[in-house]
Amino acid sequence: MNIKELSSKLQENGVVGAGGAGFPTYAKLDKRANIILLNCVECEPLLQLHKQMLEINAKEITEAFHMIGQAVEAEKLIIGIKKEYKKTIEALEGVLEQYPNITLGLLDGIYPAGDEQVLIYELTGKVVPPGGIPIDIGIAVFNVETIYNAYKVFTMSEPVVEKLVSVVAEVVDPITVKVPIGISVAEVVALAGGSKIADPVYFIGGPMMGYIGKGYMPVTKTTNAIMVLPKDHYLVQKKRKKTFIDIKRAAACCCQCTMCTDLCPRNLLGHPIEPHKFMLAATCKDIQKPDIFLNTLYCSSCGLCELYSCFQELSPRSLMDEYKVELRKHGIRPSKDIKLKPVSAARTYRQVYVERLMSRIDLARYDKGAPIQDVLIPLKDVKINLSQHIGAPAITVVQRGDQVQKGQMIGKPAEGLSVGIHASIDGEVTEVSESCITIKAREGEAGK
Repeated sequence: MNIKELSSKLQENGVVGAGGAGFPTYAKLDKRANIILLNCVECEPLLQLHKQMLEINAKEITEAFHMIGQAVEAEKLIIGIKKEYKKTIEALEGVLEQYPNITLGLLDGIYPAGDEQVLIYELTGKVVPPGGIPIDIGIAVFNVETIYNAYKVFTMSEPVVEKLVSVVAEVVDPITVKVPIGISVAEVVALAGGSKIADPVYFIGGPMMGYIGKGYMPVTKTTNAIMVLPKDHYLVQKKRKKTFIDIKRAAACCCQCTMCTDLCPRNLLGHPIEPHKFMLAATCKDIQKPDIFLNTLYCSSCGLCELYSCFQELSPRSLMDEYKVELRKHGIRPSKDIKLKPVSAARTYRQVYVERLMSRIDLARYDKGAPIQDVLIPLKDVKINLSQHIGAPAITVVQRGDQVQKGQMIGKPAEGLSVGIHASIDGEVTEVSESCITIKAREGEAGK
């Protein structure tokens, strides 16, 4: 298939980045991409979903990666993977003999190695300019589950209706399960035997960049993990702090030690993000140098500054996030005319190893693995969001009372950047709103 055919299939079948913000995959198929990278580095501590998936489906994922490389006519195809993922590497080596154009890029277990821009530098030596995106330097990056979803589209015309989710921490049986999109968070936790503690807090996504969610919230195409934590856990307490308290604490305590900037992954790559200067300017309400505030737009929100670097437990990332939201509300976007500084000569010595990070944020006790398991899922209903991706929400093509089948399109791509949305179970459409579609499962329905 050529690039146009692949792009059309990916858009219609709803393939988006299976993590992060859910960028539509079809929009990444671009002949400017001389290098394409497969990200199997698991950016977040404690999570190993992509490593497990690639070990089990090495052949299928490699084939789809190869097909995309051919379509965009890329010169290099590199699979980025941590050296410690020995079983996955072994599985890949048994397959890559058939794909001489694909190589392995082995990385140390550092955080955030899975960050797109850090990964690009580690594997290619290239730096994405401030405010830019990978294609600006001829690179496209895809994660493992995204490419597996692409494989199912290319070979079976199977749309994205399921999601792999790791359920970890305070649960009876930590597991990774394949669930229908739209199932509730609480139902997924029940598949892991339920919570071991009273009043659990559901942390959606990874510990560094995730957020506190509710049990009724639906799983989407970007839900990678659910961490069940006690309400007094360090990460929960940190996430629940109020901005006005954070700013007062910063005004009273920040000693301008520069540790937040010294260990900032984007700063070390030469980007103009300096959290310590922001903390001083924000707490003193000093706007003489507005670039200090505008430069928060270059922050990746990896969380190292507030969860690892600051020995006074201040919150640079959270405060910068607040400023970024307000800047974007006023239509301010990061400038691309910023001169990139040289990569720091100290970068190698300022990298943070995941093992040490997990100890710092009190997660080492939960590092027990979460193997992929097939489980019987008692289905009741699913609530499927029409916007599970960057871009315009899908447009509803069903109405209340319609009978739908698993895989049937229920939301067509809108104009502009958008993808299709599909029914994840057989059943009846019971509710249609501007934001979501609810489907009630057929009586006695269950799935794996």
